[in-house]
Amino acid sequence: MRADRLVSLVLLLRQRGRTTAETLARELEVSTRTVLRDMEALSAAGVPVYAERGRHGGFALLPDFRTALTGLNHDEALALVVAGSRRGAQLFGLGSALASAVLKVVDALPEALRDTAAGAAQRLLIDPEADLLSRRVAPEEVSDSIATEVRSAVFAGHRLRIHYEAVGRPPQWRTVDPIGLVTVRDQGYLPAKRDTEDRTYRLSRVLAEPGQRSDTVDLDRAWRERNVRFRTGGDNTAVMVCLDPARREDLVATALAVRDEETDEDGRLRVHVVFQDARHAEWALWQHAAYAEVEAPQWLRASLHDRAALIAARYAPP
Repeated sequence: MRADRLVSLVLLLRQRGRTTAETLARELEVSTRTVLRDMEALSAAGVPVYAERGRHGGFALLPDFRTALTGLNHDEALALVVAGSRRGAQLFGLGSALASAVLKVVDALPEALRDTAAGAAQRLLIDPEADLLSRRVAPEEVSDSIATEVRSAVFAGHRLRIHYEAVGRPPQWRTVDPIGLVTVRDQGYLPAKRDTEDRTYRLSRVLAEPGQRSDTVDLDRAWRERNVRFRTGGDNTAVMVCLDPARREDLVATALAVRDEETDEDGRLRVHVVFQDARHAEWALWQHAAYAEVEAPQWLRASLHDRAALIAARYAPP
């Protein structure tokens, strides 16, 4: 979100001093143009940020400027829980939240402690890529979109549908009840229940499938084509009806579409209408009783005749 990015910009400038737009863009994973727009927004909001030109130029804040930032958001708090493992934050889609949270924590420290913490951080190496005995397995990559989706389902207690590629098997869709998230030796796992049985899924094997669509679209035309297919395809039933003109609007209101209509020599309407299916057609035409006569199809004429005969017999005088 832009608000979080603006806060991160201020914190970076406070902690690092004068910094180029290119460096800030790399740090925040945005374009240089975005950084320049954000700087204009900060200045308009009253933050004393200024630009210095030249070979060693960049953006900076006026000396002694402090922000009044309070509180961490949900993802930042989660990131701090897994901050002991940098890969854990990345696997669960919390890498950017972790970076933002650390900035806020460091900024909240007194100046003396900030300097001490910065020096200490340079002397700590956590979970390196290789140890003294053997080369580590290359860490698996999990996209932020998948990690965010899985993490949201875990904490919300929602059932999750995943496209999963098990070893030696083609990808399949599975619906699971997520229990939690685990990271072990740079591998992320999703313990879950599937059909009441315990299952464990590797996050790197949860697949994301991009939607298949063209770069351009005529949405109005596409919608019209779908509308025509819906009204004229599948199990739809076309009926030719001879109708009292006064009943036209009532008939049309119950139909899917009107294909054609004309007025005969007697002043009656001949209407070619489409209904959703045979049952819909029979129900709609029955409502018009003697005001409408079905000319085709023949099976509908017979069905309406049988229904009328049954009603007539039922209500015949004794």
